[in-house]
Amino acid sequence: MITLRKAKEEDIELIRDIAAATWPSTYLELIGQQQIDYMLDKMYNRGELLKQLMEGHIFLIAEDGENQYGFAGYSIIGHEERIYKLHKLYVLPSAHGKGVGKILINEVFNQVKDAGATALELNVNKNNKAKDFYIKAGFTIKESVKIDIGKGFFMNDYVMEYKF
Repeated sequence: MITLRKAKEEDIELIRDIAAATWPSTYLELIGQQQIDYMLDKMYNRGELLKQLMEGHIFLIAEDGENQYGFAGYSIIGHEERIYKLHKLYVLPSAHGKGVGKILINEVFNQVKDAGATALELNVNKNNKAKDFYIKAGFTIKESVKIDIGKGFFMNDYVMEYKF
């Protein structure tokens, strides 16, 4: 049975390992290996993940016994408006189709709703199949953005929103 737990500092390597295992199958055809390597190094280095934990980001780990299958990470981004952002949600390719992503997104919904959220936002690559997962979960496309992330790389994303 899949259970969720809140990640601690000791889980940083696990989060990094899951990201490294999921990104190639998710993004290789969309952005190429050079951009994957750059983004993983920039967004998933130990210092960056530790900083996010210290700033109040919540990471949920999906596991079944000793096996970890994925994670989600979110935080509040608009205190006055009570807007939260889902920064990360990744499930190992070997666990796709087992409902792990649905369990993670539903728990994020529950936690941010309990915290008084008015909306949950996320960014998703325009060509990522996950966009359909989010639409099915109730998100709508709010806007299209192109974000310069440095070294000549860009994220060509949709900002999606779920309103409570």
